[in-house]
Amino acid sequence: MAVLWDPTTGASQVTLVENSARAFKLKLQVIEVRSRDDLTGAFRAAQEQQAEAVNVGSSPFLASLYREIIDLAASHRLPAIYQWKEHTEAGGLISYGPSLAAMFRQAATIVVKVLRGAKPADLPVEQPIKFELAINLETAKTLGLAVSPTLLARVDEVIE
Repeated sequence: MAVLWDPTTGASQVTLVENSARAFKLKLQVIEVRSRDDLTGAFRAAQEQQAEAVNVGSSPFLASLYREIIDLAASHRLPAIYQWKEHTEAGGLISYGPSLAAMFRQAATIVVKVLRGAKPADLPVEQPIKFELAINLETAKTLGLAVSPTLLARVDEVIE
C-alpha cells in the first residue's frame, strides 16, 4: 500500500498508518507530496514498488488536488481511498471520513451560541460526530474490482 502524505501535516498520520500496516502485515510505502508537480512521480513510485492501493492522507493541500489524484489513480489502475465523500462522488473509489455537511451544522450551532452571548473561550472544542463510508461502484467496475455484499451493506452511500 502506498500512502500520499503531505509532510506539513506532521508525522502523526504516518505513525498511525505505519502501525496499522504492521498490524495487518502490509508493506507500506510513504510518499511525500510537497507540490502538485510531485503527483505524477508519486504514482509512478507507487507503481514501481508494486503498490496495490493508495491511501490519500488527510490534508487541505492533498484535498485541493483531488481531481489530479483521482485521474492518476485511474490511469495507474490503483484503487484509492479518500477522506471526503465528495471525492468519491467525483470519481474516487472509496472514502471514509467526517461528514462535511454535519461539520458545517456543528459549526453553525457554535456560531449561534456565540451570537447569543456565549464566550468562545467557554465553549468546548468539538470533534466531528458523523463519519461516512462511501463507495463508487462505477469506479470499482472500471478497476475490475468486485465489491462484497458485506461492504455494500455497511456503506452510507453507494454512488453508481
